[in-house]
Amino acid sequence: MFNYMDLIIAGCIALVSSFILTFPVKKLAIKIGAVDFPNYRKIHTKVTPRIGGVSIFLGALLGGLYLHPHHEHLPEIVLGAFVIIITGILDDRFDIRPIVKLTGQLIAASFLISDGLIIERITLPFIGMIDLGFASVLITVLWVVGITNAINLIDGLDGLATGVSTIALSSMLVMAIIDSQVFAAMLCVVIIGANLGFLYHNFYPAKIYMGDTGSNFLGYMIAVVSIVGLFKNVALFSFIIPVIVLAVPIFDTLFAIVRRILNKESIMKPDSKHIHYQLLSFGYSHRKTVLIIYIFSALFGLMAILFSEASLSLSLIITIIVLFLIHLFAEMAGLVLGGKRPVIHFIGRGMKRKKSTQSKKRSSDESETDGS
Repeated sequence: MFNYMDLIIAGCIALVSSFILTFPVKKLAIKIGAVDFPNYRKIHTKVTPRIGGVSIFLGALLGGLYLHPHHEHLPEIVLGAFVIIITGILDDRFDIRPIVKLTGQLIAASFLISDGLIIERITLPFIGMIDLGFASVLITVLWVVGITNAINLIDGLDGLATGVSTIALSSMLVMAIIDSQVFAAMLCVVIIGANLGFLYHNFYPAKIYMGDTGSNFLGYMIAVVSIVGLFKNVALFSFIIPVIVLAVPIFDTLFAIVRRILNKESIMKPDSKHIHYQLLSFGYSHRKTVLIIYIFSALFGLMAILFSEASLSLSLIITIIVLFLIHLFAEMAGLVLGGKRPVIHFIGRGMKRKKSTQSKKRSSDESETDGS
């Protein structure tokens, strides 16, 4: 059973620890040269320390030590996290090759798989539960590596990856509580707390970046939480619930791959056409762009929570809403009708007409008042 007071205390420990530890981590990053230099792809204009993910990791670890959770796979999860953190620090300091980063991610995933923490089954409507058999290992590896890199790719603006991952984990926390998944809830609480403590330093204008150390750690832990929690859900369509929760980073990554294939570019080639850059190109400010993506993340999270408890008919309605949100995302990414944005423009025109009507109504009311 849940001890909610312990969860609250652990979350506060993680938050305060992460907030305080970010100060020495920032000094350490500058001292060892783990800094992010401005370039043509990046928004910031000054050298900024990274490896902020170390403070997130330590904050979550201290919160976890208070909870002292018992779980059969906990040692392997922690070992994998250490490998991810070390790999991230090396990348933030030395810009290691992608193959080296991938190797670190695969080693972390191998700890989970060797201990039997895998995606064993999914639930399909009308069919029921399906055991994945030999494919479970491959799917687990793809999931862990894919989510780890998806969070990494969305880490392009101040506070973006921190906020998106916090929103996703908050949705997972709600579902973990509903399904009495105590261990998953504990993991969510301490990471959410650590994220919020770090976000004070990381929100625009950021004083420190989480770097690959943080984005890879968050991606890895989100993948782990979804395996120990969401994939255990036996509701209709449960196989799609983790995808909805993480729709923002997942579809941003998929759209990037499709875009690069269409442009006959390497899928590993970085670019400045991710969702956040597209919103900036619309004329939104840095802060508004981040908040817009937060809203999308929250909407997807809410849809996932409803999905987890929905009947078949309600699931179909939620599916339509989710597909509509994904379509809006695709328009933002420039993948619809050669870069056209018909739905976004239609919504924009509707909002302008509404504002114009309201403005005329106010003017008319003011004229009548003046006349009387």
